[in-house]
Amino acid sequence: VKEDNKMASPLKEIIDRIKAYTPDIDDETIELIRKAYNYAEEAHSNQMRKEGSPYITHLIEVAKILAKMHMDPTTIIAGLLHDTIEDTNITYDDIKYVFGEEVAKLVDSLTKVSKLKFKDRQQHQAENFKKMFLSTAHDVRVIIIKFADRLHNMRTLQFLTEDKRRRIANETLELYAPLANILGIGWIKYELEDLAIKHLYPKEYAEIARKVEDKKERYEEYIEEIKQFLERQLKERGIPATITGRIKPYSSIFKKMKKKGIPFEQVHDVLGIRIITDKNEHCYSILGHIHSKWIPVPGRFKDHIGSPKPNLYQSLHTTVIGPKGEKVEFQIRTKEMERIAEEGIAAHWRYKNSLSQVVDDRRVKILRDKLKEVGTGDAKGFIENIKEELFPYHVYVFTPKGDIMELPEGSTVLDFAYYIHTNVGHHCKEGIVEGVRVPLKYTLQNGDTVEVITSKDVEPSQEWLNIAKTRKAKNKIKQWLKEVERKDSIRLGEQMLKRELDANQLILKLVELDILKITGCASIEDVYASIGYGRLSAKKLVKDLKAKEKIQKEDREKKLLARLIKMVKWQTKGPEPSIEIKGLDNRMLHRAKCCYPVPGEDIVGFLTKGRGVSIHR
Repeated sequence: VKEDNKMASPLKEIIDRIKAYTPDIDDETIELIRKAYNYAEEAHSNQMRKEGSPYITHLIEVAKILAKMHMDPTTIIAGLLHDTIEDTNITYDDIKYVFGEEVAKLVDSLTKVSKLKFKDRQQHQAENFKKMFLSTAHDVRVIIIKFADRLHNMRTLQFLTEDKRRRIANETLELYAPLANILGIGWIKYELEDLAIKHLYPKEYAEIARKVEDKKERYEEYIEEIKQFLERQLKERGIPATITGRIKPYSSIFKKMKKKGIPFEQVHDVLGIRIITDKNEHCYSILGHIHSKWIPVPGRFKDHIGSPKPNLYQSLHTTVIGPKGEKVEFQIRTKEMERIAEEGIAAHWRYKNSLSQVVDDRRVKILRDKLKEVGTGDAKGFIENIKEELFPYHVYVFTPKGDIMELPEGSTVLDFAYYIHTNVGHHCKEGIVEGVRVPLKYTLQNGDTVEVITSKDVEPSQEWLNIAKTRKAKNKIKQWLKEVERKDSIRLGEQMLKRELDANQLILKLVELDILKITGCASIEDVYASIGYGRLSAKKLVKDLKAKEKIQKEDREKKLLARLIKMVKWQTKGPEPSIEIKGLDNRMLHRAKCCYPVPGEDIVGFLTKGRGVSIHR
């Protein structure tokens, strides 16, 4: 790359960033990164971004984001090339030939995610998310490159049409931000969330920004006052700590306003203080010191060090009434916890030597397990389950044996019972939390020890659907109610049909086959259920039966009349037609008077002692 090339400076910046966290990188690898840059620039030379800049600018920004995440050179090369197969004439084999199979596979996986086409937007989002999970299970770097790609696209979203902006922003808020949270990449999660809300709710976002700006100077002074006070106090006690303060992201403020239905003026914990220290014990010492100086807000303390989140996030959280009566949230964690909180699964790249080690990370196992649990069914059902099961808000409670159970935040005793076992849920009478009896609707809190009291006399009711908060519990309750409703409908339908049959002097066993033919049902229980549900009228069914019976009776009478006429004809013709049976004297044969067979009919003979053979139809 020539030094006067206008893209030389951005490329140098990328390489300098990589050298900063990979000081032993060799010249051959650096040259391969340069080659990837030149290759991508040439491949996209005739393409422009919506904002009017050359397409290579997008690829440079993606590479910068990956470098910020301290990704390996292979991932950064794949980031530079990630759109080549999709948007140019470059093929998988071309990439493989120049950059090797590993890079080619990464680019190919990213291309497959982008090329998916579906019936509607919801289906597209669901399937795309599902595909990303599948990709993650094989190579985490696919999802990390996708995050970088999406982040830069969100940063330049203002150049698209409003419809496209809203669609992409909604997809980002619903799928990408939660997925970044699951993988523990905090800074990407927050930026994606903030950008998405900015485009989805521009007026509300702008109003929050204006009101924060109006109070910014006072907020910053308040943060500095708390920061200086704590630095002095902790220094006196010999506790090492780095203290930073910030105004919370506008997206966090917006979500709180929306969740609680309150205006900006009633959001009191706009300020946040983060304290980074060396050891776990220091975290708890700092927490104790904060609580001794300022009044903690009830219900706002969370120990994510003792009970890490599913994405392995660890920190102590507490909110207190600060020195001027303002609520302030504190996050207290070690340096290692801070690294994991911000970088998540990407942080492991600088410590792991092979892909297999990264894939074995617990976060990926969580994704794999959830994918298997949900199965390969409907994508919309998949997304609903994933969003509930892996969304960032959870509550951790204990069983009487001391086992920890993780449920979505807002779960009740009834949800807990169904998480233990379906039958426990079906017969859950009440709960015992911390030794106190509580109703099924009791909302579980972090650290609760929960016991379930069951009774055979208790069964699910329609009201339970309002008590249960998790999809798992609701589905089990609906399934039970549906089965009970069917049983009740069968019982009711049977009574209604038998009453109509009796009133019309019809016997069920004699007309059952006709009933199944008329209704098209597979079994008589299905007929009863249809009558019980109101989908089938017992009165009309019996009316149809009688009409069919009348037709059958008329048909039988016609056949009988035709036969009688035939018999009369034969009798008036003269002598009876002879019946010849080989080996028997005709004098030993006589026609039965009961059915009087006529010529042309099949006959059977019964040997009667002293009377010879009696011939019947």
